[in-house]
Amino acid sequence: MSLPEFSRQGSLFSVDHLLGDQFPAADRFRLFAECIHPLLVAARPQMEAAYCLDNGRPGIEPVLLLGVSLLQFMERCPDRQAIEALKYHLGWKLALGRDLLLEAFDPSSLVVFRRRLIGDDQAKLAFDAVLDGLRDAGLISKRGRRRLDSTHVLGLVARLSLLELLRETTRLALKELAATEGLQLPAFWATLWERYVENKLDYRLEEATLKDKQLQAGEDMSLLLAWARPQAAALAGQQMRLLGRVLEENFQTVEGQLQTHPQPAGAVKNPHDPEATWSTKGKDHKKDWVGYKVQVAETVPQQPAQPGEPTAAFITAIETQPAIGSEPAGLAQVVKAEGESGLEPADERYVDAGYVSAQLLKEAAEAGRELLGPALERPGKNTFTSDAFDVEVEDRKATCPAGRCSSNCSRLEEKATGKVTYRFEWGAQCRDCPLRRQCVAKDQDHRTLAVGEHHQYLQTRRREQKTEAFRQRMHHRNAVEGTHSELVRGHGLRKARYRGLPKERLQNY
Repeated sequence: MSLPEFSRQGSLFSVDHLLGDQFPAADRFRLFAECIHPLLVAARPQMEAAYCLDNGRPGIEPVLLLGVSLLQFMERCPDRQAIEALKYHLGWKLALGRDLLLEAFDPSSLVVFRRRLIGDDQAKLAFDAVLDGLRDAGLISKRGRRRLDSTHVLGLVARLSLLELLRETTRLALKELAATEGLQLPAFWATLWERYVENKLDYRLEEATLKDKQLQAGEDMSLLLAWARPQAAALAGQQMRLLGRVLEENFQTVEGQLQTHPQPAGAVKNPHDPEATWSTKGKDHKKDWVGYKVQVAETVPQQPAQPGEPTAAFITAIETQPAIGSEPAGLAQVVKAEGESGLEPADERYVDAGYVSAQLLKEAAEAGRELLGPALERPGKNTFTSDAFDVEVEDRKATCPAGRCSSNCSRLEEKATGKVTYRFEWGAQCRDCPLRRQCVAKDQDHRTLAVGEHHQYLQTRRREQKTEAFRQRMHHRNAVEGTHSELVRGHGLRKARYRGLPKERLQNY
């Protein structure tokens, strides 16, 4: 498909020319027409790589498709409704520079266009175009202050029990094999087809019976894989590869018997979207979901907005992770994405405790930046935690709460990870210590203390976060919760529209 010709020349029959004065300056469609649409036009050369320049039937104008895609998310409408709005809605015609004619295209073209953006690694195209416009307008500085937080996204799949997962995975694999041409089906095919494709299981059966059904499903999956392994064509399909993964994640063979075992992190929860994983958050991990996680970074205004005044905070990155992704990994992903968008690392980055570690504090300090967030306190019931000790790792000495100094320090390094730990011991100094009961456990002769290689950064932060000045600075982080609320309530961020991590990334951009 070739790239169509594009003209910047306006038409006498355009909505802007005929009815433009009927739209007030603050109207969102006028704002889109004056500020957003020109940025999409300027980004058109980047989309040329996804098209043939002079070969094939001319396609639909990509600037129009990109504009419709943005508007449909802004208005929260599906593809078919978006095309109806393009035909009949004056606001949409104004925003996209259209004439009054009832011209449009088939809704399926939006599906193909989204697939084209993902396939050509242009999912971030519109996001970066608007970000460039904000930066050129002086609304975003290259460095400055920014805040970051994550929220969860529910996948477009049902929550399945283990038995439902096994049966549905097997059903999809059987249907895939049935559609494979030239494949000689095994003798047990009719039994499995009847069991998993034609019949439905009554989940009101007794628990012991359902457990037996789980083992039966595992044995059937093993049987199917053992038959398919010598045949390359049978294992080439996506569903058969997924069958092997689900079997490995949920079963193990012990003394020749198949047994279930706990699922690992990132295990498949629904075969219709294997990338939608299970995770938890919050105190006591009471909130759990199957889906993804999204990191939202935005600028911090110099002055708080007055009532009725438009916001001066703008999103600089919105990065999608698997649900099991960590906050430090999300921070690294955001910094990389901001760099690809032409932004330098923030001078001040406001985060919560999940993003703060000794290593990250060290890296920020060495780069002349600030990572502002509370460090998690070390747990301890009846003994003094490491926060009560004054540790000087570089000098290999530590002072306990009783004021007694120890230079008995050992350096320990894990071969597998390279993690370095320093261990301090007080020995005979603890025998007559007045704080012994509060410091030394009952089963120990003396106090020992193990800290990380960069413990002094955590020690400094834990002391700093108890001051009123630090609490006042951390108020800058709070507004990101309001941004999450707007994205969730106003733009549908909480629920995935599509399946798969690449499509979810496109949705969030």
